[in-house]
Amino acid sequence: MFLWQRLLAAALFTSGLLMPWIDNQSAKAQLTEYCQLPPEVAKEKENLRLSALNGKQVAQKRYQQLVQKQARDLQECRNRNWPQIQAIWLRLYPCDARPGAIDQVMDRIVNKGYNQVYLEVFYDGQVLLPTGANPTIWPSVVRTPGTEKTDLFAEAIQKGRERGLKVYAWMFTTNFGYTYAQRPDREGAIARNGKGQTSLYVVDNNSQVFIDPYNLQAKRDYYQMLQEVLRRRPDGVLFDYVRYPRQAGSDSIATKVTDLWLYSDATQQALFQRALNYKGLDLIRRFLSKGYVTAGDIAEVDQLYPQEGEPLWQGRTSATEQKSIIPPDQRQPQLQSELWQLSVAHAMQGILDFVNLAAHPAQKMGMPAGAVFFPDGNQMVGRGYDSRLQPWDKFSGSLEWHPMSYANCSNTDCIVAQVQRVLNVAPPSTAVIPALAGKWGESVSNRPPLEAQMQALRQATPQLRGVSHFAYSWQDPEHDNERKFCRG
Repeated sequence: MFLWQRLLAAALFTSGLLMPWIDNQSAKAQLTEYCQLPPEVAKEKENLRLSALNGKQVAQKRYQQLVQKQARDLQECRNRNWPQIQAIWLRLYPCDARPGAIDQVMDRIVNKGYNQVYLEVFYDGQVLLPTGANPTIWPSVVRTPGTEKTDLFAEAIQKGRERGLKVYAWMFTTNFGYTYAQRPDREGAIARNGKGQTSLYVVDNNSQVFIDPYNLQAKRDYYQMLQEVLRRRPDGVLFDYVRYPRQAGSDSIATKVTDLWLYSDATQQALFQRALNYKGLDLIRRFLSKGYVTAGDIAEVDQLYPQEGEPLWQGRTSATEQKSIIPPDQRQPQLQSELWQLSVAHAMQGILDFVNLAAHPAQKMGMPAGAVFFPDGNQMVGRGYDSRLQPWDKFSGSLEWHPMSYANCSNTDCIVAQVQRVLNVAPPSTAVIPALAGKWGESVSNRPPLEAQMQALRQATPQLRGVSHFAYSWQDPEHDNERKFCRG
């Protein structure tokens, strides 16, 4: 190229009349193994965004062209590299209503090689809907005067798709938040244990309020909110907090019926309906009220209903007439054990029913729905159960499974073990997309860098198609704080 041609090209480039020419091969070479953009390319895009924000039309056109080009490059790169899905968890703030803010967030997500965003739309008792279009029982995240029509959720979906990103709605499920507990007309919908406590008394931050999953009012409230979320047509929906509260110390293990969240009306009535005869119903009531049954209770129930054989409830089908002849003191240990198992199963079934109910309208629309869970949230501990009672091993295979693989042992072994445990349990066709906690290029909270975690997973579980990273706030804490407090 002659000198005058180079000078002309430089002048046109500076004026914005000529896009930088990059062929496909050099564009692909710009992306790293994890489909990340080099800093200088990310910087160029940010400069164009700022110029466009200042009203420069030429810069606006170049910016849009670059955004579209990088969307294509990202998709090609993800198709060529493991994993095909690389997602990040994101929370938006009221400050993100400022012009260009969501563009900047989504640009940074693309820069890091992500092609999916899990956007938090219902959390901490608030919902990411405009105040002017929020018929739900929860307040909107953005409540500043003058923002009544500001729809950050819809804008994030649009801005994400422009960049080749799929945007999922990430929602709390049975954790309805503190604002829900402030309503006297919803008191009966809140889960209670046998010590007279709600989750407000057992969770440190006093912000988590878990509902009775059998309560009809709670189901209606959630369904109405979910309909508004789905109306914006996200690319999928993820249900988090599909469980009961996590408790601390000795309370982290549920060992007796009073530890379980069975003492709200709807849950109790549903439990009583599992009885298959009067003997079974009477013993369930006694077990729930006292926490145990005695040989005297069993003898009394035998006398009250002499026409019946063994006490029966759902799942107890092996009882025979001969058993009722056995003295009550010999039958007591087994009956008490089976009543405990019935109580635990009933609590877990409430969680399963609620998440299936929530997932149904999304799946009916042809939209992926997933459940987020802790791989150790369903375990027995001695004679008790993890207090979260999270029955993820019973989740439907039609859901995406998103195990939060946050094990912390200073290396990757325990993280890989958690993922392998989930893969061993999941039905063959289930999409398993583990969530990893960490940061690129450095250890955080004793967790290895994301590169190390990714390499370990790829080697041990190459069949995985997707991985997600928690969270944007970990990746770029400074920018997250700027957005949170309207700085910068």
